[in-house]
Amino acid sequence: MDLRCKTTILTAYSAVVMMYIHNRENWTNFVWDSEKLSPVLASVRHLQGRLLGRMETLGFDFIERATLESLILDVVDTSRIEGEFLSPELVRSSIARKLGIENADFVKTPRNIEGIVDVILDATQNFDKPLTTNRLLGWHHSLFQTGFSGYQQIDVAKYRSGGMKVVSGAFGREKIHFEAPSADRVPHEMEQFLIWLDGETSLDFVLKSIIAHFWFVTIHPFDDGNGRIARAILDMYLAKSDNSKIRFYSLSNQIFKEHKQYNSIIEKIQKGTSDITPYLEWFLGCFERALLASEQNLEIILDKAHFWDKHKLTNINDRQRLVINYLYDNYGKELGFLRTSTYAKLANCSLDTALRDLQDLVAKEMFRSEDSGKKTNYTVVSPKKIRIPKIDK
Repeated sequence: MDLRCKTTILTAYSAVVMMYIHNRENWTNFVWDSEKLSPVLASVRHLQGRLLGRMETLGFDFIERATLESLILDVVDTSRIEGEFLSPELVRSSIARKLGIENADFVKTPRNIEGIVDVILDATQNFDKPLTTNRLLGWHHSLFQTGFSGYQQIDVAKYRSGGMKVVSGAFGREKIHFEAPSADRVPHEMEQFLIWLDGETSLDFVLKSIIAHFWFVTIHPFDDGNGRIARAILDMYLAKSDNSKIRFYSLSNQIFKEHKQYNSIIEKIQKGTSDITPYLEWFLGCFERALLASEQNLEIILDKAHFWDKHKLTNINDRQRLVINYLYDNYGKELGFLRTSTYAKLANCSLDTALRDLQDLVAKEMFRSEDSGKKTNYTVVSPKKIRIPKIDK
């Protein structure tokens, strides 16, 4: 079982005592090898500046759309890391409505989606406001508005009152990956964390964001939601590093792609010393890969924006819109061909309905059809002539 899905609240402690980093005296006096980190930090900063500069030349409509797409990835993938799979279309509707994006469809969205959207938007759009205890507790309440995590009642908008272990494995054969500081330590640890977060001014914001993520997740102050809130803090301080509300990358998307390494490096450093060089090195590399991926993602986002701008007056149904958005949002991931049967599965409709929808899209010059023996493949008529869906060679 994935350890992310098996965070457990405990009041008893294991007979075997593991020395975790938080058990060490002055454990937050982190040290690292600056010479080792400088090249990748410089590369990250260069990529950030280049991409942000490109974004700023695109015009308001495209910036708005690119920001929307990046935020959708953030919300969907920070939840997927925890084993929770949210509907991208419902997330899109929620974010577009909250950002006041024109022509945003009103769709009733579940509270769990509204909650994580509120947290990510507050972190990234209000990055210039201080992170206080009340703000953190508000984020936690947004994530757990019912007072439950799954079927388990938890402390909401307050620090945990019991012990916390991260475990995996079947009952009776659990493996303990991490044991957080005892509950009585949490208020003091969080106070020190927030003082540092607000007062530390000498660190580069990228490094500060990564250290803040590790510090928070080590304290593990809540019964649940610690990972999502840690990544929201990460996003908040990365937005500070950009000094911009424009979102043009999703680090949570890249972390999800590398979630095994993500879990592994955090566990390794939590069982080590205050030298967090390997953690910072891995995270900077992950961020660099996220920025490089965003260059390609930006091309897809721009193509999608041009596509919908071109067809803003074209009348299509909800099934057609859903499938087109799916093809753009999953570019290069799952399907190499779109056929009638695939469309029917994606749109949850009959084959006859799927065929009528596809033929209608071809007639409206939104799709083109290609005969391949006995099968007919369909692709989006891309403004930038990108093949969507992508065929992976």
